[in-house]
Amino acid sequence: MTPAGRAFWLRQLHLWHWMSAAVSLIGMIAFAVTGITLNHAADIPTKPKVTTLEGALPEALLQRLQNTQADDASLPDEIRAWLQTELGLRVGAESAEWSEDEVYLALPRPGGDAWLAIDRATGDAIYEATSRGWVSYFNDLHKGRSTGTAWRWFIDVFAAACVVFSLTGLILLQFHAGARPSTWPLVGLGFAGPLLLIILFMH
Repeated sequence: MTPAGRAFWLRQLHLWHWMSAAVSLIGMIAFAVTGITLNHAADIPTKPKVTTLEGALPEALLQRLQNTQADDASLPDEIRAWLQTELGLRVGAESAEWSEDEVYLALPRPGGDAWLAIDRATGDAIYEATSRGWVSYFNDLHKGRSTGTAWRWFIDVFAAACVVFSLTGLILLQFHAGARPSTWPLVGLGFAGPLLLIILFMH
């Protein structure tokens, strides 16, 4: 490679390297920290907090619920609007489980769980939410558990930025390895260390 070509590619690699580092920096720190908290989840004390809300559908909405066929997956719009107004619950078009006796809606979320049940005979509604704290919340963000489509897209974009950061770093190592004899032994150690742990200590 000519000196001019080498200089061109070095500029391009440094450009992509620092840009991908800037995009993924906060995410890498957050995912590294939550990697530690996930690895020691059993050692981190948590005290779940349970919130319960109760209410009763007015007669008109109760009749609407009773007349709704069991194969209708989501709650009717007017019942979802009532839940938001009366109980402060924002329920989307999630699929519900319909039976002759009740409608049950699972509402999982990062850092906890929740559910809603409405009695089809009386209209009594009960909502229960369990929060396991901020550590559990960020651990679930790390895993992508019950985080929705937007967060899954973020994880994909973040992962792509990390791949660009790592690959451009690898090529930059190749460019500078001649002046740094410890480069490839350290890279080899980074590969061999996890591999030996898997071979020797995982069964």
